[in-house]
Amino acid sequence: FFKQKTAYERGVRLVGSEMCIRDSNMGMLIDGIWSEKDKTLGSDGKFVRPDSIFRNWVTLDGSPGPTGEGGYKAEAGRYHLYISHNCPWAYRTFIIRRLKGLEDIISLSIASPTRKEQGWTFTNDPGAIVDEINGATYLHEVYTKADQNYTGRVTVPTLWDKKNNTIVTNESSEIIRMFNSEFVEVGANAIDFYPDKLRDDINEINKLVYDNVNNGVYRCGFASTQDAYEEAFSKLFNTLDELEARIDKNRYLVGGVITEADWRLFSTLIRFDVVYYGLFKCNKKHIYDYKNLWNYTLELYQHEGIADITDINFIKQGYYANMQRIDVTGFVPVGPQIDFTETHDRGHLPKH
Repeated sequence: FFKQKTAYERGVRLVGSEMCIRDSNMGMLIDGIWSEKDKTLGSDGKFVRPDSIFRNWVTLDGSPGPTGEGGYKAEAGRYHLYISHNCPWAYRTFIIRRLKGLEDIISLSIASPTRKEQGWTFTNDPGAIVDEINGATYLHEVYTKADQNYTGRVTVPTLWDKKNNTIVTNESSEIIRMFNSEFVEVGANAIDFYPDKLRDDINEINKLVYDNVNNGVYRCGFASTQDAYEEAFSKLFNTLDELEARIDKNRYLVGGVITEADWRLFSTLIRFDVVYYGLFKCNKKHIYDYKNLWNYTLELYQHEGIADITDINFIKQGYYANMQRIDVTGFVPVGPQIDFTETHDRGHLPKH
């Protein structure tokens, strides 16, 4: 934590962390006590996304993964996922959970879109699912159950181990990899969103998309200086232009098949016009102004199972009602009226 704090104060951008922090001034746990203290802005006005702290891996046999400790064997019914609909980082884990057929294997809680007094909150609000595993009202209670002296951010997604009563990880990019590969022998389907032969290409495009799009919209929205905002804005739209050209002749981002790279990008694209364009001032162009990116977004939204787990109204509430630092009124806009079910034009591009 102290290394992270120093990095915050220097304004250094911490890389690799892909989880949702609810708001740029939502508070955090300090020695196990909830505090409104928070640091997500560097001295240069740039938004700094903190690194995830829990970084263990679920593996087929319980052996250690690339980071953290071992002891987390893939077992049906052992793990519980905490998410929110409006968080793009959590949403990608929700997508892979659905597409891999893990819904009866990994249980789920969904935070309310509008409660924020102590961070992510579990209520009976429409679209939310209460915490039936730990009985927590606030996600920070789950963190202190794992570590009573925990200091750091309280984020979604969070993957909980019911057997050891602790947090496995709160890093979304690693959760989707575990869901993709480690549960096939305990009931998940064999679809592979991270195939061996495409991994280098997937990793390369993931980095571009994360730096300039996934995190880029937040760097626009949470910037506290004009220069920081304009730098992030330029990188965001230059990258969207690059992606528009990339998928002009390729149906998907890598290899002609849907991979995790597509779902990682989609998680931002589906929120772009309804949230980021207005609230985060990412207003050079709508996604629907990009012919290829728009039809690509439509196709992925219309992929079997995705519309069922995508709640646009919940997403809007979760941003507008909770980010008074950006929009002091907290009003949720009625528009825009966007039809994600309209026919896309990606069918002429081959899947291979």
